[in-house]
This record gives sequence, structure tokens and C-alpha cells, in this order.
Amino acid sequence: MTPPPLPASGTGASEAQGGLLGAYRRCLAEAAGTGRAPDRQALDSCRAAGVRAAELGVPLRSLVDDALAAADGLPPVLPALRRAVSALMEGYEQAQLAAIRDEQEARREFVDDLLQGRAERLAERAEHFGLRLAESYVVAVAGNLPPTDLTPHRNAVERALVTRFGSHNVLVAVRDDLLVCVAPATLPAAVGEFTHHVRARFATGWRVGLGRAHRGPGGVVTSYREAAQALELADALSLKIDVVRAADLLVFPVLLRDRSAIEDLVTSVLSPLLEARGGHEPLLETLEAIFASHGNQTAAARKLRLSPRAVTYRLERIRRLTGFSPDDPTQRFTLETAVLGARLLGWPNG
Repeated sequence: MTPPPLPASGTGASEAQGGLLGAYRRCLAEAAGTGRAPDRQALDSCRAAGVRAAELGVPLRSLVDDALAAADGLPPVLPALRRAVSALMEGYEQAQLAAIRDEQEARREFVDDLLQGRAERLAERAEHFGLRLAESYVVAVAGNLPPTDLTPHRNAVERALVTRFGSHNVLVAVRDDLLVCVAPATLPAAVGEFTHHVRARFATGWRVGLGRAHRGPGGVVTSYREAAQALELADALSLKIDVVRAADLLVFPVLLRDRSAIEDLVTSVLSPLLEARGGHEPLLETLEAIFASHGNQTAAARKLRLSPRAVTYRLERIRRLTGFSPDDPTQRFTLETAVLGARLLGWPNG
């Protein structure tokens, strides 16, 4: 039995007349003539047609409309029709999923290269994702996260950010056990939204580091390194804040650039505290509380949950042991720098 020609029905019809649905037509014609359901080979041909339709950009609704219209005038072929249309749609969806996976992999590789500073075709590849690397970008990183696969969290956070800000404004990735967000400096709300989703997904322990805004591909690398270093400094200094900005910690990289000098300062100023009864740690904590309270001993006592008299006693012990007093402006600066250096170096064990 010769099947009737396919009817014209818009964009999909022109593709069908060009041979896109040829295998599908033969499948229905054979089912109409024999009464048998299509075999695996016939269904594979339909799947291939679905893949090709997706690659050509034929809308799925048009493809299905043309597939159903192809059965007009044929004897009842409903079982075959159902299976053949299902195969068409399966092939179409497989092609779409493959395209999504390829895009995600390309996006992941691009972000990885961007954060490592591998400059090969970065600007050209960035345009594919709608990024203009000549502009300024900031990088936020979430660390201290539980030891788990971060990919599902990355996917969820990226979906939320893309829904609000668009896929051309943010990139989210996983690198070095950090959840990373790259956003334009002109879109500070994206960093705030990123932090919000980190807070919602991780109950405790997390911390977000925020790099400064820098221009160009190299600027993204610099901002990423600043953000990651801000997390390291916050941990070393036992900071109690959830969001730490690299701009607020600029003095610490300066201190660490001359490690031998800061080691000499810490050893010279603080070594006498190692001889104190009860150890050096309570005295260091007292100094930190005094500095955080701008010299207010009553406020420092509240932080330490001690009496003001106990704080006064500890400060006097520090003065006697080290020869430095927080009450003297010059000596206060030396003491505070030494204490910060001690925390950065993990003194006395570092």
C-alpha cells in the first residue's frame, strides 16, 4: 500500500518534505500494510530523525504536528504511531540533553582556564558565554564547606543566580574545594545573592571570601586569589565574621611579604610570654581583646568574660614580661603587629 504524501504544515513540513520524516513515513506505511509494530531498526531511524530535527532547530511542537499529520488517510496505525512519535521525541530530547551537557562542559573548562590564568583564546571563548572580559569583575569564594561533592550545590546555586541575573552575568564553578562565583563589578547584588544561597545550603562553618574588582582576564585571576587568601587569613586570625573582604585585609599580605622580618618581630616581642604561668595563650587573647576594644579595658573584660581587675592584672604581666605596654601608642602598634604576626605564623608552633 502506497502512503499518501505528507501534508504541508509550516516549518516542520518543509523539513519533512526534504526527507527529515522519510524514515518515519516508511515506518507508518509498513505498519499500515502489515499490522505489525515497528521493529528496533525502524525506531532507531525515527530517533535519528528526532536528533536531526533538534540539530536543525525545528521546534518540537512542529515536529510532532507533522508526525501526527503524516498518519492522516492511513488505516488505523495507533500503536505504531505512538511508538514512532515516542521515538522521534526521544531522539529529539537526547540531542537537547547532549547539547546541554556539551555546553556545561565547555562552561566548566572555560571557568577553570579563567581562574588559572590560561589565556588561550579566553576573550573569544568568553564572548560565547556573554562575558566582556575588558570590564571589571569580582570573585567570591565559599570555603570551610563540609567534605562532600559540591557539584549539586554548584548547579543549584548557578540555576538560582542565572534565573535572577541571567546566564551572561554570572559564572559559578567548583575549584580547590571552593564554591566560586564570578560576577561583574557593576552587579554587586550577585555576590550578595551568592552568599545568601551559600548560607541557605550550608548550616555552619562556611565562610565567603570576596576579592577586589579587577579588569580583564588577569583581573579575574587576581580577584580569585585575593578571595581565597582572604579565607586563609580569616582562619589564621580566627575571625568571627562570615563574609571577609580582601580589601579589609590588605595589611596582612604586606606583613607576610617579609616573613623573616615578621618572625623576628614576633620572637623578639612575644617570646617572654612563653615563660608566663598558665601559658602565653591567655595573655595573647587579652591583647587581642584590648585591640578589638580600642583600648577599653571594661569592654575587653566583657569579651573575655573576666573582671576588669583581672584584665588589668594581665596587662601588667605583659608589660613586665615584654617591656611593651598597650597604653603607649608606639608600643601598642608594635604589640598589635606582633600579635597579628603570631596568629598568621601559627606561633609558637608555626
